Amino acid sequence: MSHHLAILFTRVSIGFLMFFSHGLSKLLNYSTLSTSFPDPLGVGNQLSLCLVIFSEIICSICLIVGFKTRLASIPLIITMLVAVFIVHAVDPWQKQEVGILYLFIYLSLLFSGSGRYSVDNLLSKNT
Repeated sequence: MSHHLAILFTRVSIGFLMFFSHGLSKLLNYSTLSTSFPDPLGVGNQLSLCLVIFSEIICSICLIVGFKTRLASIPLIITMLVAVFIVHAVDPWQKQEVGILYLFIYLSLLFSGSGRYSVDNLLSKNT
């Protein structure tokens, strides 16, 4: 039971941190950021920003409630990989450290799933 509480705490805390610390500011400043947002994959500034907003807002909400946690963690993992190893590749360790911490937590959630206290668990009981 305690590991289910640990997963719940991890999902909710990391989801809220990403949503409020990173995703919300990108969403609220979309018009300003859309012309200058990094485009490391060559898909255009606006699409790159939209993909990151999807990851940091929508996928974070999914983590918070425990809906499709494993699936929702994949875009977040990709976002952190791109941020750390492409966008901030030449930056000092201090600039990369937060992204690496997020990456490890998202990888842990990919392996653990959403746990007992989640929408996924509620839905699996109804089928």
